[in-house]
Amino acid sequence: MEISDQLRCLFSAQIREQDGSYVIEVPDQEIQLGDVQQDETYRVALLPPTSNSETVGPATEPKRKSGSQTPPVGEGERRDVEIEDIGEQGDGITRVERGFVVIVPDTEQGERVTVEITDVRENVAFAEVVERMSYYD
Repeated sequence: MEISDQLRCLFSAQIREQDGSYVIEVPDQEIQLGDVQQDETYRVALLPPTSNSETVGPATEPKRKSGSQTPPVGEGERRDVEIEDIGEQGDGITRVERGFVVIVPDTEQGERVTVEITDVRENVAFAEVVERMSYYD
């Protein structure tokens, strides 16, 4: 399956009925990360459940079964990335495999940098700039 480079967030949720409509709740954490905004319209892809898929209790608290996908980066790993966006707190944001978000302070949108991953969490990583690349490289 091909995953678009435009992917903003990835989570599992249950579809539930509410007042004659069907609702998928976006976890609060996705809004807090700044990749999606309240009152905006987004395209949503629905994938069938699999034995390794996430399971969700309340939609705002995703829970993972053992054997679920791990973050595609590890602490100490170096990556060449391009900063795609700037978050609300002024930090650079880039995405790597599967749309996984890496936050890079002290960068500008469009800047190409080599980063070292300093902290990895379930759905986001933090990195520091090791080298700034020329726009012509």
